[in-house]
Amino acid sequence: MISRRRFTQAFAAGLAATSLAACSSPATSAGQPARSPDLRAGSGKNTALGPVKHADAGPVTMAYVEYGPATGQPVVLLHGWPYDPYSYADVGPLLAAAGYRVIVPWLRGYGTTTFKSAQTVRNGQQSAVALDVVALMDTLKIEKAVLGGYDWGARTVDIIAALWPERCTAAVAVSGYLVTDLEANQQPLPPAAELGWWYQYYFATERGRAGYRANRHDFAKLIWKTASPRWNFDDATYERSAASFDNPDHVDIVIHNYRWRLGLAEGEPQYERYEQKLQTGPPITVPSITIGSDFDGAAKDGSPYRAKFTGAYEHRILDGIGHNVPQEAPEPFTRAILDAGRM
Repeated sequence: MISRRRFTQAFAAGLAATSLAACSSPATSAGQPARSPDLRAGSGKNTALGPVKHADAGPVTMAYVEYGPATGQPVVLLHGWPYDPYSYADVGPLLAAAGYRVIVPWLRGYGTTTFKSAQTVRNGQQSAVALDVVALMDTLKIEKAVLGGYDWGARTVDIIAALWPERCTAAVAVSGYLVTDLEANQQPLPPAAELGWWYQYYFATERGRAGYRANRHDFAKLIWKTASPRWNFDDATYERSAASFDNPDHVDIVIHNYRWRLGLAEGEPQYERYEQKLQTGPPITVPSITIGSDFDGAAKDGSPYRAKFTGAYEHRILDGIGHNVPQEAPEPFTRAILDAGRM
């Protein structure tokens, strides 16, 4: 889910929610807002991902699906928690139809992505997840790609764009700049804001680990409902993604990720140099489009993180859409990928 630091900034600022057209809607006369398009048009059209492939990605063998011609401009799309590549079940075919080569992996701890060694720490820290994706790109001989994502995926997009801009043609990041600031995460939030992060505090306890292990199916479904209250997904849609949470490393990766963010779990030494860079809040210089949705609350307008994007930039707002933007609004998300790659 989104970072506590970002929420703190938005909560403190008390920004008003802004209603803007999401997909380059035509301008109207002064004082007359353009009618919002049906952002959910095409949502849920595809119920299968196609053949699952596997490739070496550093410490893991990463599962992924691929769309489009092998010679197309590469696009790498990344999911968040608790979701999986089905978030892109409609986006992938749309991009493929436009001639793009699209790679959608299961992150460590999801689906059939597996660790090569039983001795490897089941580490969910941000740089470890990002380096898996870079390693996958190396294996697939993708020198540079348009990167898109939300939640953990957006954080990973931000990290790759910031640390390895030569690998990123352009970035599309739902909720904007999500690089975890460990020091800022030690600061308390107002009580109403703290309430929104109940699951992180639950995960900080051994009861939370046991509860998530025993109830991950219903737990994740609750998160889907609370993060996207206006998305009327059916049980079949949820079950397709829920199968990815049966990965034997899923609970350990999720628990470590959230404990690490709160300073309750150690990272690994081999990632320290990357984390040191990330703790400086490096800017993102590549062409970027950020997307705000209802999930972002007062930060929907993107102002809390605008200064972090120093290259060509655009911010889009999707009213009525929750956290899982590519699955809830596949056409506007696809348009953002296409437009970012042309900036």
